[in-house]
Parts: sequence; structure tokens; C-alpha cells
Amino acid sequence: MPDGSDYSARHLSVLDGLEAVRKRPGMYIGSTDGRGLTHCLWEIFDNAVDEALAGFGHEIAITLNPDGSFAVDDHGRGVPVDREPKTGLSGVEVVFTKLHAGGKFGNGNYGAAGGLHGVGASVVNALSARLDVEVDRNGKTYAMSFRRGEPGIFDDRGGAARPDAPFQPFTDASDLRVVAKVRRAETGTRVRYWPDPAIFTADARVEYADIADRARQTAFLVPGLRVSITDLRAENPVHEAFHFEGGIAEYAEYLAPDRAVTDVWRFTGEQSFTEEVPVLAEDGSMQDTEVERDCAVDVALRWGEGYDTVVRSYVNIIATPKGGTHVTGFEQAMLKVVRQVVSENSRKLKVGNDKLEKDDILAGLTAVISVRVPEPQFEGQTKEVLGTPAVRSIVASVVSSGLREQLQSPRRGQKIEVSRVLEKIVTEMKSRISARAHKETQRRKNALESSALPAKLVDCRSNDVAQSELFIVEGDSALGTAKLARDSEYQALLPIRGKILNVQKASVAEMLANAECANIIQVIGAGSGRTFDLSAARYGKVILMSDADVDGAHIRTLLLTLFFRYMRPMVEAGRVYAAVPPLHRVIVKNPGAKPNDVTYTYSEEQLHALVARLRKQGKSYVDPIQRYKGLGEMDADQLAETTMDKHHRLLRRVRLSDVQAAEAVFDRLMGSEVAPRRAFIMTASADVSRDRIDA
Repeated sequence: MPDGSDYSARHLSVLDGLEAVRKRPGMYIGSTDGRGLTHCLWEIFDNAVDEALAGFGHEIAITLNPDGSFAVDDHGRGVPVDREPKTGLSGVEVVFTKLHAGGKFGNGNYGAAGGLHGVGASVVNALSARLDVEVDRNGKTYAMSFRRGEPGIFDDRGGAARPDAPFQPFTDASDLRVVAKVRRAETGTRVRYWPDPAIFTADARVEYADIADRARQTAFLVPGLRVSITDLRAENPVHEAFHFEGGIAEYAEYLAPDRAVTDVWRFTGEQSFTEEVPVLAEDGSMQDTEVERDCAVDVALRWGEGYDTVVRSYVNIIATPKGGTHVTGFEQAMLKVVRQVVSENSRKLKVGNDKLEKDDILAGLTAVISVRVPEPQFEGQTKEVLGTPAVRSIVASVVSSGLREQLQSPRRGQKIEVSRVLEKIVTEMKSRISARAHKETQRRKNALESSALPAKLVDCRSNDVAQSELFIVEGDSALGTAKLARDSEYQALLPIRGKILNVQKASVAEMLANAECANIIQVIGAGSGRTFDLSAARYGKVILMSDADVDGAHIRTLLLTLFFRYMRPMVEAGRVYAAVPPLHRVIVKNPGAKPNDVTYTYSEEQLHALVARLRKQGKSYVDPIQRYKGLGEMDADQLAETTMDKHHRLLRRVRLSDVQAAEAVFDRLMGSEVAPRRAFIMTASADVSRDRIDA
């Protein structure tokens, strides 16, 4: 039976507070799965970033080791190694064993730090099977090791450092060892720790992609800082480094998913506020004291042509994915200022009595919100939500003044940008209102009774969406033939008159005002743009059936532009097709009373090959060969056999394998910028022969 002789008061003083961390780790790191494991790495990383923010060190290295340990190396000032007067312990031991102890609680060490609670390093230490720290200061390298928060010495003789090596805890006094000499100007801190398997789940893992995203984000938020990652866990090690000088303006451009409507607008400002906080007095008691804080605000934003919203918020470089008072202040200021400016220009913008909502303004917006404030109030150690109340009004004030100055700028170039932004916002509002009406009225169950459906729709009888097909037919003449050729059980017809609006150039309001575009959206019945609901689409297939000539190809392109811009999920789901009507009808003569054979060809190459084969076989055909100029020239049985009958027709499915490439092609060929299109035509004209042009 153990005699307990190795248990001393030293153990009680060191583990005081850290045992609570081991018993309730979720209170400090959120969870004990991969998310909590990753959060431990960020606690150490954030301390290194705080040194860079304070102006010390411009490089941080993260290493993911194959033995499951993690290392963070920085070139900051190094953790203090002298004795802390109240505890008599070295600065290293205080930082790594005492909760709520560190250099971020006043004294001017950090103006604004991410590790605000002061429990980060000590919590990681408590939840580690082993933690080694080395500090370069005063021309020496100091080292200390811990096991589950308790300082001592590991016996690593004969092998590499490992958490299960023999361990001897300190009993009477701690030993901060000097293990090497360095140049006197060389400073920094290296921390390596092994997570305790008794705390974390067996499948807990730190994902490289998460580390890379955070490292890239930090390099953007701290201009000039270089953050490198080395992952040695895989068979082929990965190394990546991030370094940016443009700050959050460059970050906003990186995050933006679409083409720009405006340049990046930057709003900065700093204001003070007072708050009452408990301060530790000399006698050890806590006294409520009113202190003055400085809050620095830095916001970068730009609008793009799309409707997706990307807003990233940070407090002292720490991401707040669930927002907080700074995001609330930003959104309130955006809504208030834009509403006022739109109201002042209501006649020009044709707003009417409609009222802007927050989503109308945020559509297509990419924004980065960064605030720096001493000792911010977070909701929990995971720091996902900022709770400092005063930050809301400060951010709102800075954004309001900056945004108003931009929107009311007299500069010509700026006025053009503002005009485009306001038009986009008002268009989004009108689109939202129109889309809401579409969504409410266009459902399959009442489609036949709905007055919103155009009268010229020739609907099918079947209610089975998977089997039903909508043919968008070019012209009324082709509609008459298609009516006779279709299977009325599951094939519906919608005629369009000529070429529809080019929606790549037009606004959403112009698109909705166009009768042909509105009819197509109404018939499909799933809305448009952001409100498009694929599950509400009334037809399993949409088939574009146009003439086999240049005009027909142009009409098909205009229709595809409409689907790509406003009903993209239909294209992504592979539910949009192009019919392939034949170009020629060849009647092959048979001898005697045997009926002649009919063969259809779909290109000039096929026709020439067929004629050559018939001549080689000694067969004759009716001359001249019939050349179809349009769908209206075909009889109903011919149209059914070649283009509409499921068993014989040929369809081309429209696929979307690369969204960005498709966006670029549509913008070049159908957009409002003429110069790129002209250059493309001139460049590609050499590859087009006159014989390929159907004139």
C-alpha cells in the first residue's frame, strides 16, 4: 500500500484551480473533441499573436508532430523568467500554472490582447499529458516541463521527448533550467505540448485545413506578420507560409466571391468609453473601479454583383463567428445610413413606399470588421461572441460617419460607384418583394387554378414532377406542331416570342418586368435568385427547343443566361436540357413497292458521310434533300420522332462543372462590357471557317 511520502503541500499549491479545469474541461475549451483540441492550439497561438500585435516579433511557426504533439514558436519578448513577487514563482510557472494570471490584466503590457481571460496557457497545460516550454531571454535559453499542470523533470535520456517518460515532480522549489546560450538580442518562446488522452476523445483530431484558414486569417489581420505551418503527421509533410501587407482591405478582396461593384471602402476610428470592472486591491480584495478604455475600429467592405453575404468579425484578432455587439453596431449603422440616403434619392431610384430591410443591403456585401479593445467581455472562454456593450455604439458611430461620407462623396468616380450600389440595393429590395409573391402563389398543387400562370402555357396532365417535362418552344408556329407531337400526359409547352431579354446586362427589376422572363419563372414555379427553391419546381426537366440556326442558338444562349443567373440550382441539378432537332431529312429510295427509308442528320458532316455511304452502296435518294430552317417546317410526326419522343430523341444536358469559369464566359459573351467581347471575337475569328457559319 502506498505510504504517501511523495505527496506534499507543493502539490496543493500548484494544482489549485487546475484540477477544476481537468474535471470540467468543457467550461474552458468548449468540448473534448476535435473542436476543443483545436482550441487548445489557438490558446497558445493567440499568446504569440499578442506579442506580434504589441510590436514584438514578426514570425510565428506552428508544427503538427507525428507523435500527436503540437508546437508553437514565436520571436516575441519571451515569457518573463524572473520571480513574481506575490507568489515567489518564476514568470514561466505563473503563466502556465495559475488561472487568471499573465501580462494582459493591465500594467500596459498589452494594449489589446486576444487571450483576455488569462487562462489559456494554464488550461492547455492542465489538459496536457506533457508540456515543454523554452524561453530565450537575456542571452540564455530557459526551460521548464509540466505533466498535467504539475512542474517537474522528465527523464528523456536515450530517446526523444515523450509524455510517458519517467517524471519527477518538484517538491520544495521549482527549477527553471538554463539549457543553452543565445545571442542577447534573440528572444522568443517555444511551447510544445501533448494533449492528455484521458481528457480528449479517441477520434479528436486537429484538421490541417482549419489551421491553414486561421493562419491565413491572422496574416491578413496583422500586416507584416509571417505565419508558417508544418504538418509532419502525413507520409508527405506539408509546409505553408502566409504573409500579407494589405491588411483587412486585402482580406476583403480575398474573401469576396463575386465581381466587384465597388472598390474596397475602409472605415477607421477610435473612441473611448468607461466601464466599471473589479480590480484586485493591494489587500487582496476586489474593488469595483471605473476605468477608461480605448476602442479602435477598422472596417473594410465592398459590394459585388452577386447576392451572397460574407461578413467576418474579429476582436483583437480573435474571430467571433457568432458575432456580438460589434457586428450589431455595424449592421445597425449600415441599415440606418443606407435607408436615409435611399430616402433622399427616392424619386431617382423609384423606390415608392417600399422599405429596405437588412438583407437587401447585405446582399452581395463582403465585409471585415475588426475591433481592438482592452479586456473585452466574451461569452465563454471560446470567445465566439463579443459582449462588451459600449463597442456597439462605437462601431455604429465609426461606420455611420464613414459610410455617409462615401455615399455623399462629390468625386465623380465615387458617385458612379454609389449610384451602382444604391441601384443594386433597391433592386434587391424589389426582387425580394417580387420573389415573395412568386413563392406564395406558384406551387404545384394549385398551379392549374392560379391566375399567375400565363394563358399560353399548354400544361400536361401528370402531377409526377420527376416524369414531367417543360418544352420552351421558339415561336407560335412551332407551338402548333409541338402540340400535335407531344405526349400530353407528361409534356408541357411554353412558347416564347423571339429573343428574350439579356439578363446579364439587365437589373433584377428589368428582368422581372420582362413578360417572357416572368412567364418562364412563373411556370417553373420555384421563384428566382436567392429565394429559388428547387424542391418547388413544377417540372423534372426543362428542355429548350429552338431552331437549328444562328438565331435559334442565340435564343438558347439567352435562355441559358436566365437560368444561370436566376435559377442556377436547376442547372446544377442537371435538369436543364437543349433539344437537338435535325438539320436534314434524307429519303432513301427502295426498289419495287418497298416503302422508302427516312434518315435524319444533325450536321453537315453527318449529311456528307451519309451521302457518300449511299453512293458507295449504290443507293439513290430524293434530291433535293430537305433542309430544315426551323421547327415549324417539320410535320408533327417528324417532330415527335426526332425531337420529342423519349425513345428516339436526342437531348444535350447542360452541366455546370466550374462555376467561376461559367461566370466568366457569361460575363464576357453576354455582359455589358463590350471591349472584352470584341477582343474575344477578334481573337477567335481565325478559328472559324465560313463554311461553319449558317447564313
